[in-house]
Amino acid sequence: MNRLLYSLIVYPFSLLPLTFLMLLRPILYVSLNHVVGYRKKVVLMNLTRSFPHDNPAQIKEKSKAFYWHLSTVFIEAVKNLSFSADALKTRIAYTNPSLIHELHAKGKNILLVGGHYGNWEWLITSLGIHFPTNVFGLGMPLSASFWQQKLTERRERFGLKVIHSKNYREHILKETNQPFILLMLADQSPGDSSKSYWMQFLNQPTAIPFGTEALANETDAAVVFLNLSITSPGFYSLTFELLSETPKTLTFGELTEAYTKRLETAIHSNPSLWMWSHKRWKREIPEDLNALRTLQENRFNQRYR
Repeated sequence: MNRLLYSLIVYPFSLLPLTFLMLLRPILYVSLNHVVGYRKKVVLMNLTRSFPHDNPAQIKEKSKAFYWHLSTVFIEAVKNLSFSADALKTRIAYTNPSLIHELHAKGKNILLVGGHYGNWEWLITSLGIHFPTNVFGLGMPLSASFWQQKLTERRERFGLKVIHSKNYREHILKETNQPFILLMLADQSPGDSSKSYWMQFLNQPTAIPFGTEALANETDAAVVFLNLSITSPGFYSLTFELLSETPKTLTFGELTEAYTKRLETAIHSNPSLWMWSHKRWKREIPEDLNALRTLQENRFNQRYR
């Protein structure tokens, strides 16, 4: 059934002009926001907690803007299945790829860190166009194997290699894959609250995945934030911002706080672009955060300092 759906409907639709596909956006928006109410309670709860000074009307406006963007991203993701390299390059402009080339020329491993903000599907797919050698994207596989296979196949068609978060080391630590470029969208809820870095994010205590900081220290990788913005409807701009070229000189948590605060700034600049439907704050706050922080810092220093 999934194969027929993809072959007869989804992929043929992706071959249509994007301007035509966007005519379906109001229908999709009404369906997601009003008919289905996709994760409506989660969206409203996340927005209310993240913007405590907003009144109900302002929260409602933010919710509507999010569903409009979600409808846009859904259509753009379908189009991404068949986009040519040239077409994709015109839709997401890289303002300063020279930064990555310079770091790569120095032999530096590079961690690209961002969030589910803007259009991450175009971002993932386009990386292989600009950096075709040893570029990886870290992710969790979908439960539906057919869609996982097809999505991975489409994401990888220009050179990026999608790798699993549970066995990524066997890929990026191979001598033949050095130096590497690894994309990490580090804004989803981590699996274990006791292994997470806890900090204030969007006005509430939040468990932040610590994998980026740990891997940066393990591989002495430069860490670069992905600043993605909309320049006009259907067009995006990506700017690379160097957070650290020497992670081993930073104190525990400094790197994690740097990219998380940078993402928070981006979200405040345009809240509609972030995925508010994620159950981002589902982890329980540990009873003694100070004790946990001390334990984590001691372990970190023993391993990396």
